[in-house]
Amino acid sequence: MESLTASANAFMRSALLGAADNRALQRFMYRHGMNLGARRFVAGETLDEFLRVVRSVNDRGVAVAAGLLGEGVAAERDAASVVHEYQHILRRLANLSLRSTIALKLTHLGLGLGRPLALDNVRTIVAEAKQLDNFVRMDMEQSAYTDATLTIYRTLREEGHDNVGTVLQAYLRRSERDLRELLPLRPNLRLVKGAYLESHEIAFQKKSDVDRNYLSLIEIALASPGFTAIATHDHAIIEQTIALINKAGLPPERFEFQMLYGVRPKLQEQLRDRGYRVRLAIPFGSQWYPYLMRRLAERPANLFFFLGTLWRR
Repeated sequence: MESLTASANAFMRSALLGAADNRALQRFMYRHGMNLGARRFVAGETLDEFLRVVRSVNDRGVAVAAGLLGEGVAAERDAASVVHEYQHILRRLANLSLRSTIALKLTHLGLGLGRPLALDNVRTIVAEAKQLDNFVRMDMEQSAYTDATLTIYRTLREEGHDNVGTVLQAYLRRSERDLRELLPLRPNLRLVKGAYLESHEIAFQKKSDVDRNYLSLIEIALASPGFTAIATHDHAIIEQTIALINKAGLPPERFEFQMLYGVRPKLQEQLRDRGYRVRLAIPFGSQWYPYLMRRLAERPANLFFFLGTLWRR
């Protein structure tokens, strides 16, 4: 049964991720999608819209990880423009005294054009964040970028930058080894299950295998020095994680729960009300369509919500 369900989910994910490249659908969604339900998952297209959402979320006792939507860039000048945008975001967050860190993709900073370029660009943003007492997390993208991302993270830490973190994906078979190799750095890590389509050779395909590896990564990380962000909407895994935290007597500053904006808001509130630190990953920007497709592909309930919105109109 699990194999059949996994096959159906893989087909749905593949179809939705493929739809991200459909030009006709892109045009329709960029014209109408925000009004048809995308705004549940994306905090608008402008910085001002985003900041209003951050204020609202902060007022509910929840922190934010800000994400400017976009991935690969075609030229160095495009990556430089992204750097300036993130510097501007950091200054606006500081001026408004908002509780929001930064989460970014290295391909948005030119990783596809070369690792030195991405390193220089993210170093500039991390330095700006340090001056403003803020933090930058480098997201993990497709497996082709895993080595480069981890190398850049190690380089920044070796240079003395302690306000930077990265991400490990539980569906990659290599992630336990990567975690253990990072532990001497006392790393700040976000642990996720993973959202990209990867081959059987490098990634677990069954949900049960991904879940098992995810819990193993959580247990290893929590038992080691550093900071662990547990990024999941899986209630069972959250409760198992809380049991580990309570057994170890971990202080609140060692971990937090992270979730996506618009996904399982009641669970977010319940964790907050139980006294746990909660942070929402909130994206914004004009390039929101590929992000939306990944959110719909990750969880059928997201797709059903979106289709329900269309049906009700």
